[in-house]
Amino acid sequence: MYDYNLIFLLLQQMCVYLVIAWVLSKTPLVLPVLQVTVRLPHKLMCYLIFSVFCVMGTYFGLNINDSIANTRAIGSVLGGLLGGPSVGLLVGFTGGLHRYSLGGMTAFSCMVSTIAEGLIGGMVHRYYMKRGQINKLFNPWTAAGVTFVAELAQMAIILLLARPFNEALNLVKDIAAPMIIANTIGAAMFIRILLDRRAIFEKYTSAFSAQALKLAISTDGVLRQGFNETNSRQVAQVLYDELNVAAVAITDTEKLLAFIGVGADHHLPGTPIASRYSRQAIAHNEVVYADGNETPYCCSINPHCKLGSTLVIPLTGENKQVVGTIKLYEVKNRLFSSINRTLGEGIASLLSAQILAGQFERSKQSLLETEVKLLHAQVNPHFLFNALNTLQAVIRRDAEQARHLVQNLSTFFRKNLKRPGEIATLAAEIEHVNAYLQIEKARFREQLCVDIAIPDELKQATLPVFSLQPVVENAIKHGTSQIFEQGKITITARAEGNALVILITDNAGLYQPTGMSDGLGMGLVDKRIKVRYGKQYGLSVHCEPEVKTTIILTLPFDSSAGAAAPPDN
Repeated sequence: MYDYNLIFLLLQQMCVYLVIAWVLSKTPLVLPVLQVTVRLPHKLMCYLIFSVFCVMGTYFGLNINDSIANTRAIGSVLGGLLGGPSVGLLVGFTGGLHRYSLGGMTAFSCMVSTIAEGLIGGMVHRYYMKRGQINKLFNPWTAAGVTFVAELAQMAIILLLARPFNEALNLVKDIAAPMIIANTIGAAMFIRILLDRRAIFEKYTSAFSAQALKLAISTDGVLRQGFNETNSRQVAQVLYDELNVAAVAITDTEKLLAFIGVGADHHLPGTPIASRYSRQAIAHNEVVYADGNETPYCCSINPHCKLGSTLVIPLTGENKQVVGTIKLYEVKNRLFSSINRTLGEGIASLLSAQILAGQFERSKQSLLETEVKLLHAQVNPHFLFNALNTLQAVIRRDAEQARHLVQNLSTFFRKNLKRPGEIATLAAEIEHVNAYLQIEKARFREQLCVDIAIPDELKQATLPVFSLQPVVENAIKHGTSQIFEQGKITITARAEGNALVILITDNAGLYQPTGMSDGLGMGLVDKRIKVRYGKQYGLSVHCEPEVKTTIILTLPFDSSAGAAAPPDN
């Protein structure tokens, strides 16, 4: 029979284990163990930690009849349970080899049993992983059950391999119950410690992720609209409210754009950058941290300023060029939170991406405007040549009609002088198109018929200037002018929910997607609408060959206001 004192001695040894495990759980070393994956950091850390515990279980063991009563199973079983079969095998082999090196009647059988215990834990790991039940691995009852079975297996292996058998049997009678009880309880409590650390880690990361997501949502798209004082103040206010720092500042490369918090009375937006830390961050494109202790911080504007530490993070734009900084401050005698440092750097990356996107969109818009100007340069001389020839012919037979044509020509070119970036009402665009059509009707006479039907409630809807005329010109040039019968152009509009739909229809049906009819002007109209309002809007074409072609312009529309919605930036 076993000695009851042995149980308490092993439990005492197990308590030493748990103290070490608790201390270890407070260090970053345990974090890879908590993240059960197939990656090397997790496997390696499981092997190292549980191999140490496995060897310690032998060293702290109690000598009983030329053998060692120990808590080695805690390391080998948990190594396999959390690390998998390969880790369990390696931990068991390491702990078993160490035990074998100490000699004794049960040296070989204990080595084999330690390896077996690691494999038993590994098999349970594989079972739960295949079923996606990772949380079961951190269940204290699971650890207790696996360790209980593993210890029974160890006793059986000792009886099978250790010789002489009578001594092995007497040994098992003495150590079986104490080792089973101590190792089972120890493994369960070890997992309990890891489970608590895992819960704290998940709570911390969840809170961090939630705060980061909230900051990302609150600042989404703000600086994309422009890196200026108004937008910077909006971003600074969000950061100040969410990060719980003493103050937040945003600068460009020359001056302060926004400042909120302690010291706002002397850190005034619009003033030149005075801080050497800001200049250092801008000059070297690096994060600068002055904690007020190792790196002294002193306000360069007011020596009595209450701010005692700062984190300066550069904001970058195109080609990673620094365009400004975000600065987070804490007051004197208050530590700068590490989570605020991490969040600040993450938000700076997000805002830099917004600035870059805004620069890209403005460059894209500028390129489109240049293309529109080129289109004007290509279209206007050609149209003017035809218009003057038509005017020359009309003057000879009808001076009054010629006067009206000159007025229409004047109206057409006056509208063309508007900047491509401007918007106009649908009524103004129809007036522009009508001036163009009057000249074309004088040229084609009875060969061209035009019908414009726009409801009054839609006439104040807005759209980019020069959006309709290129489409109508395309319908005439590549459509009605190519047929022998009378050509007919119909322009209509309707509201469909939050969309304004404008239809330009000709009765030629000659549209060819890859041909000349897919004109430069139509392509630019489509791109300008998409850039301004989003990809869900733009130009589409429906053609019934030799019957009709309908060009459909879709734009956002605010039915309550009777105008196009603002651009989607």
